Amino acid sequence: MKHYELTYLVSPQLSEEEIKDFQEKISSFAREQGGILTSFNNKNAIKRKLGYPIKTKGRPRLIVKEAYLAILSFSLEPAKIVELDKKLKSETQIIRYLLLTKTPPKSKIEVPKILPKAQEARTKGKPEEVKVELKEIEKKLEEILKE
Repeated sequence: MKHYELTYLVSPQLSEEEIKDFQEKISSFAREQGGILTSFNNKNAIKRKLGYPIKTKGRPRLIVKEAYLAILSFSLEPAKIVELDKKLKSETQIIRYLLLTKTPPKSKIEVPKILPKAQEARTKGKPEEVKVELKEIEKKLEEILKE
């Protein structure tokens, strides 16, 4: 079973009670197909002002500037989503809808922290300086010049 999220706009001509009944009708569409509702709230339809006017599907065709927005999350077999889509298209009270496949959030993998090499070098301390005497340097220079 895949997880889906249905977001739809409903005609503003319906009353509050009709909206609740309509939401129940839409959720029953998903249940009829064998779906399991994961999150559904009868009070989640909110009247929203639309960004631009939209023509309705039903007769008479109206141009609406606001609509009820509702969201329904459910799990359903992918083969049965086509039937649900047909029922949603035939419903005249739905102005627009969007059916999305939800993906579960990925869990974060903890990676151990590795210190950079520069910090390791600092902790070891400075290397000891080798003291060289002037006599030794003069001897080496003479040997090089003789060659």
